[in-house]
Amino acid sequence: MKTPDTRRPRPGSEILKTALRRNIGAMTWGTVLMGLYQAGETAFPIALGLIVEHTMQDRGPGALALSIGALAVIITTVSLSWRFGMRILQKANTTEAHRWRVRVADCGLEPVARDAGLKSGEVLTIATEDADQTADIIEVMPLLISSLVAVLVAAVALGLADIRLGLLVIVGTALILSVLSVMSRRIGSSTREQQARVARAGAKVADLITGLRPLHGFGGNHAAFRSYRKVSTEAKHQAITVAGVNGAYTGTATALNAALAAGVTLTAGWLAFNGHISVGELVMAVGLAQFIMEPLKLFSDMPKYVMMARASAERMALVLAAPPMAEHGPERPAAGGGLEIDCVRYGALRALKFQVPAGEFVAIAAYQPRAAADLAAILAVKVPPHAYEGAVRVSGEELAALSIEAVRAHMLVNPYDGEIFAGTLRTNIDPSGTSGTVAEAVEASMLTDVVALHRDGLDHGVRDRGANLSGGQRQRLSLARALAADSDILVLHDPTTAVDAVTEQLIARNIAKLRRGRTTVVITSSPALLDAADRVLVLDEGVITAEDTHRNLLAGDEEYCLAVAR
Repeated sequence: MKTPDTRRPRPGSEILKTALRRNIGAMTWGTVLMGLYQAGETAFPIALGLIVEHTMQDRGPGALALSIGALAVIITTVSLSWRFGMRILQKANTTEAHRWRVRVADCGLEPVARDAGLKSGEVLTIATEDADQTADIIEVMPLLISSLVAVLVAAVALGLADIRLGLLVIVGTALILSVLSVMSRRIGSSTREQQARVARAGAKVADLITGLRPLHGFGGNHAAFRSYRKVSTEAKHQAITVAGVNGAYTGTATALNAALAAGVTLTAGWLAFNGHISVGELVMAVGLAQFIMEPLKLFSDMPKYVMMARASAERMALVLAAPPMAEHGPERPAAGGGLEIDCVRYGALRALKFQVPAGEFVAIAAYQPRAAADLAAILAVKVPPHAYEGAVRVSGEELAALSIEAVRAHMLVNPYDGEIFAGTLRTNIDPSGTSGTVAEAVEASMLTDVVALHRDGLDHGVRDRGANLSGGQRQRLSLARALAADSDILVLHDPTTAVDAVTEQLIARNIAKLRRGRTTVVITSSPALLDAADRVLVLDEGVITAEDTHRNLLAGDEEYCLAVAR
């Protein structure tokens, strides 16, 4: 058995190192400023002790003015260093979180998805919560160092008064951190499990939102809701567990810090009572015992946040370190080419073979919906070439030899359930704002009535997933987007299933007119689209069983007539 290479760093650790390395400048300035803040906070009780000592010896107005001036400098340093230090760190934190969100989203939206074994809802959780928690390491490290500065300054100051006070702070801090570091490991594992359960609940919600209408249609919504309630309850119980662990951690940290502060105060009182330290040093020790609570609390919280950041980074690594499902070549297809399917075997497809020459409008009548879906998935490059037998050629070049970006730019596959985004009609039709055929696409898709209904026209607002549009309007909007892209090869999968027969007839004629001279493939059972095509291919049991015009097939093929006639 092969021994794993334990020297190789875990991907989660690499993510944290990358975040720290990329923000070293901001973290340096943040550490300096937050160190000044903590040093100023700690210097305040030290200054009070020195002032008491000084004023007891010299009670003149000069000593009072000097004392007020020293306090003003300390307060100003504390205020400005905190303000600018946190501004630098939070800006770096927010920017880094955004970078990781973009990285995760980029992997999730790759033309060929990475094989991470995660659903879209889980990827969404990783791109939001986990990205934020991972970026928190940028704030955690400077605050950890600045808190250490405050503890060391307090220990040195107390040590100068009496070595026993300084040793008490150092030993007490070490003991506190030892106890809390053990507890922080439990927080890390619990947080990792909580994030996984929340991600699963998010994935279930995404599935429910997508399939809510069909679920209502056949009465499966109650079973789906029970399924969601189960994963949601699991996530809730795990969140309660994490909250309990965090509560125990915080309570223990507060109790230990308070015990250390009380120990310093009582020890200082005993030393002053026995004449080992002066009254001014007693005031300083009591003040430091109070002020040291904040840096000690901050210092003791840091292991928890480090473990949470590591857990989130390891979850992000599930997406970022996952290999793509397929590696594609660097070639680009020639402009204006055709499409060829050569003996493809995949899913419901059985040695499928056909050719669409450049500029032809071909309709494919698929008797089995599964075969239509498998063909659309292959053409959309959602299935890696190694996952099926045979070859797909675009402009004479095999799909595996072409870059994904080049294929997508050359051949557009518009699914029957194309997403509608929050924005306007115009931004949904032309997301990049570069299409010169928006007006023609709106007219060809018969979206003109929707545009005319609203005073803002194409600038009419659209809600997320097209919630303020009917099913037919959403489908026509998706079709308009596909037509406006004006790609060399356009593949449409059931583009008119939600529109009435009259509108469908007009859309079919408009598509044939707008796409004349460019390669167009429509996978459909619509008589209107089949009639508008130059040629119809019958896809039955995974192979092409007939080929002719729609009208000839109607006249001579009874099975075809039964399958497509309405």
